[in-house]
Parts: sequence; structure tokens; C-alpha cells
Amino acid sequence: MFILCTNDDGYLAGGLQVLARAARTLGEVRVVAPDREQSATSHSLTMHFPLRSRRVGDDTHQVDGTPTDCVALALGALLERRPDFVLSGVNHGPNMGEDVLYSGTVAAAMEATILGVPAVAISYTGREPERIAEYEPVLAHLLQQLLNPERFPAETLFSINLPPVSPSELRGVQVTRLARRVYFDSITRAHDPSGREYFWIGGGGVEWTAPEGTDYRAVQDGYVSVTPLHLDLTNHALLADVRAWELRL
Repeated sequence: MFILCTNDDGYLAGGLQVLARAARTLGEVRVVAPDREQSATSHSLTMHFPLRSRRVGDDTHQVDGTPTDCVALALGALLERRPDFVLSGVNHGPNMGEDVLYSGTVAAAMEATILGVPAVAISYTGREPERIAEYEPVLAHLLQQLLNPERFPAETLFSINLPPVSPSELRGVQVTRLARRVYFDSITRAHDPSGREYFWIGGGGVEWTAPEGTDYRAVQDGYVSVTPLHLDLTNHALLADVRAWELRL
């Protein structure tokens, strides 16, 4: 098996090293990752200036672009052959609910899916990224079960969230749907030393709507959450209702 590993925390991130080691228990691994942190870059693609890649090891390239750029360059130029799977992570922070729309980690897996390569995004929901290393055996075992070419669903990626507990305290694995969350007071408004107004996005609080069966609830209860995501954003349940509006030009 030939596996590409990437992330959005940068090629030096500890979570990526853990993921690559876990992936090597399954086959040959190549790493193509950003040269710096690219969190919350979502599915952005660099189109207005050239990208550069630099080899930083026998099996690693860094790219001065986004996670999406990394996957596109890896598949289109940097790898000697097409990978069987793409793994993105382990992200230093959660990617649950609407986070998947902003996450560079999930976007890298989504880009691979668009390009026809099965992909998995993995995130650690705790605040101590150095503890991700404890999950290496768990990841290796879980990936061994997921990375099955014969049953991996088409046009689908998996988003895995690891709970902030010791692996010895894990209660198991739950297959989940996305929870819902709303941020509040997330815009900071202030003035710089010159008196000019600026805004800073981030911080504030968050409220979750997370009933049974959602990723957030599973993680809170001490389970590894595995959420299948697909590329079709169509609200199929509403198609008939909207057609009944008989929209006209």
C-alpha cells in the first residue's frame, strides 16, 4: 500500500509525525505538507503566485502553500506514483460540526477525494498536542480497518476525532454525524497604536447542539468519532418542495 500523509499544522508538527509512523505499519509512506501552519485555510487553492516545494528528507516535501495545494502538487507532480490513500492530520485541535467547512485538515482529505483517492482526516480534540503520540497504536489499528480498498465508499471521506483522554480510557468507536455549533463574541474590535481600527476573528465562546449520535457527543463521552462525509452538498429532501415553487424566469 502506498500512502500520502499531509496536514495543516505544517510539516514539523508532532501530529503529522505520529500519523506517518502509524501509516508505515500499513505500507510505504510519503509526506507532502505545508511549510508553516495553515489552519482554517479551508479548501483554498493558490492560483495567483507560483508554488515552491523543497525536499526535507528521504520521504518528505514541504510546500509553501495550503493543504489543498499540497495534495494537488503531490498527486500531480511530486509523487512517483498515485497513492492508494491520503491521510491528513493528526490535527492539533478538533474538527467537529461546522469546523469541517473551515478546516485545512479536512480540506486536504476532500481534495484527495475529488481527485479520486480515498482519504481520511484525523484530529485530536485535546489541548495538549504532545499527547497525540499516545494514540499511535490506536491509529495504526483503526487505519488498518478503514483502509480497505474493496469497501471504502466512493466520493466519501472519513473525519476522525480523537477524544482528550488517555487511550487506556477510551470507551470504543462510534460512527457519527456532524453536531452543530454557534460561535458568539468571536469578533474583537480594537485600535492599533496609531489609532486605526482593526478586527480580529477568533476567541469568544461556543455553544453546541450535540444530541446522541453526533461527533461532539461521542468525543465528550470518551469515544473515537468516525464521521463519513461526502462531496454532494445537495439537500435532496428539499428538491421536490423547491420544484413545487415552480420558479420561472
